[in-house]
Amino acid sequence: MSTSSDEAVLRDGRAVQLRAMRPSDEQELLQAFDRMSEVARYMRFMRVVREPDRLRLQAALASLPESGVALVATVPAADGYDIAGSAIALIGGGPGVCEFAINVDAAYGGLGLGHLLMTRLMDAARQRGLRTMEGFVLKQNASMLGLARRLGFEIDADAEDPSVLVCRKALA
Repeated sequence: MSTSSDEAVLRDGRAVQLRAMRPSDEQELLQAFDRMSEVARYMRFMRVVREPDRLRLQAALASLPESGVALVATVPAADGYDIAGSAIALIGGGPGVCEFAINVDAAYGGLGLGHLLMTRLMDAARQRGLRTMEGFVLKQNASMLGLARRLGFEIDADAEDPSVLVCRKALA
């Protein structure tokens, strides 16, 4: 994805700027983590996470774009901008395969931001030459599973964890 930004309007009329994630987003990503509820953190990380892993975040940011594609949706804020949502697809899991993860701030939930981020992420992954996108989602994460179904992902049981479903989609 290019470093440029483009505007998108959500269902409630609010605008977000969509662009590639960059290392300078670290503080805003940490603030977005702090705004997440315990339930949202559990759904996103599939375990209880009280504090962000800053070293892992820094390593992930430093590895982009070589390791995959990542997007943020930003909105104006007193300190410059806030991240209303983010989506990342890291290369791995086999040739041409990437694993996605997505987060939408609760204040922007139900407005189409998750759908927008995922469709843009799939487009960016496709442009990168990736052929398959997959994600591991808790069975109880109804909103993510609903989004995956609407986007045409196949959803299957995870052979290693009965509490997880694997969402997979061919990008070609």
